[in-house]
Amino acid sequence: MSSKEKKVRVAVVGMGIGRPNGAALSRNPRCEVVALCDLEEDRMKAFAKDLPSKVKFYTDYKKMCQADDIDAVFVGTPNQWHAPIAMEVIKNDKHVMVTKPLADSEEAAAELVDVAEGSNVVNMMSLSTRFGRQCQYLGKLYREDYFGEIYYARARSVRRSGIPDWNLGFIQKGGGAFRDMGVHVLDSVWWIMGMPKPVSVLGAAGAKFGPRGLGYWKGSKAKKELYEKYDSDDYAGGFITFENGIGLQVESFWASHQPGEFQIELFGTEAGATMDPLRAYRTDENGDFEDIDLKAPHSKYGETWDAIAGHFVECILDGAECQAPLRHGLVVQKMMEGLLRSGETGREELIEV
Repeated sequence: MSSKEKKVRVAVVGMGIGRPNGAALSRNPRCEVVALCDLEEDRMKAFAKDLPSKVKFYTDYKKMCQADDIDAVFVGTPNQWHAPIAMEVIKNDKHVMVTKPLADSEEAAAELVDVAEGSNVVNMMSLSTRFGRQCQYLGKLYREDYFGEIYYARARSVRRSGIPDWNLGFIQKGGGAFRDMGVHVLDSVWWIMGMPKPVSVLGAAGAKFGPRGLGYWKGSKAKKELYEKYDSDDYAGGFITFENGIGLQVESFWASHQPGEFQIELFGTEAGATMDPLRAYRTDENGDFEDIDLKAPHSKYGETWDAIAGHFVECILDGAECQAPLRHGLVVQKMMEGLLRSGETGREELIEV
């Protein structure tokens, strides 16, 4: 059977972010979702209704990883379980794709990458902002030297009220706003700029809303038994410097007295750009300012989730070079953890990659 005729048999762990990823995998003609894994069977049953073929249910991820009729696994659990489950997947010689962030700590992320790179399986991050059309197009323009030298950038994810209240993993140690939302803009702007080597970070972080029961998802009123367990950041921001001299200001707020915003801004010697709206700013040959609305083309696989699924499948079946390996997630994790440590100590943190 040729690689064009084969199908990748995938299991999806976690019925939160696992649903859009799993749905996209099931839409790919060279892939089939054959199993779901979650602690709650009702959540699996609800998702299974949307899938085109019958699936097996597992509540034990280790048992699932041992199944002979599974080729690859998507890991979409709370952060604290990314590394343990992904390592079990790799140990059983199956391909793995992990949602962001790579892990709940730098140490766990580094150990996972060591295991992944010592195996023969495809290892990949699922990154919905990086694989989005706007980000991909800005990255293409950078690689075509449209911006000249990018020397500075700003990236921020701001919510007015948006602390997740449906899983304790979000707000306990290893969770937090920066690992949940800041990771999107940090990973994306880093990729757009050609993934320069980070050198140092100075950050500020804390929790001003969550521990008081305020700022939860869409203004919902949090129960005391939930928010009294709060043990993570609900805001974090800082300044990262890179080996090539680029400066990056990055911010993430789960809750704030500010309007919501999700933005990346690029400052280049020949042009600048924003991601939302997708627009370039430059000076024409007469010295006049130009504001240019950009139109990002669609991926050959479709929209974001389908682009992620399509690339994962072509890496497995066609041997394509992975554009988002777990090692990328490790570098981003090092920047995140350095910023959060700096927020605790008040001192600049060096980043070693």
